[in-house]
Amino acid sequence: MAQHPGRFAAYLGFDPGLAQRLYAGADMLLMPSRFEPCGLGQLIALRYGTIPIGRETGGLADTMRDFDPISGTGFSFVFEPYDAWHLYGAVVRAVETFKHRDVWRLLVRRAMERDVSWSSSAQQYVGLYRAAMAHRGDRRGISVVMGRG
Repeated sequence: MAQHPGRFAAYLGFDPGLAQRLYAGADMLLMPSRFEPCGLGQLIALRYGTIPIGRETGGLADTMRDFDPISGTGFSFVFEPYDAWHLYGAVVRAVETFKHRDVWRLLVRRAMERDVSWSSSAQQYVGLYRAAMAHRGDRRGISVVMGRG
C-alpha cells in the first residue's frame, strides 16, 4: 500500500458491509481454489451479478456452469487442471467476453436469476432421496414436506 498509494489497498479482517460492497461493485470474482468443499463466495457473487471465474472442484463444480459462446449456455468461466495456464485461459476468456457488453449483460442477468437458495437445494436432496428409494424398490421412506419462507 505504501509503494502504490491510491492504487492498491489491503484490509485485514472481515467487515460484512465492505464485503457486500465488494461483491456488488465487482464485475468478476476470481476463485482459483485447489480445494473448495462448499463454495459460498461464488454463490454470493451470483446474487450480485458478479461473474465467477473458478476451478472446477468441490462446491464450485456443483454451482458454476462454464460459459459456452457457441451454444450461449453457462454463466461463469471454469477451468479444471490446477495450473497457471488454465487459470490464465479462463481469465482471458472472461475479459474478452466482458468486451461484448450485450453478451456480458446476458451473463449477469443469467447469474442473478440462478436459484441458489436452501429451498432449491432441499428440493434437490428430496428428489435424490426419492430416486434412491425408488431404485432400492422400497417406497416406505420418510415423508418430507417443504415449506416456503
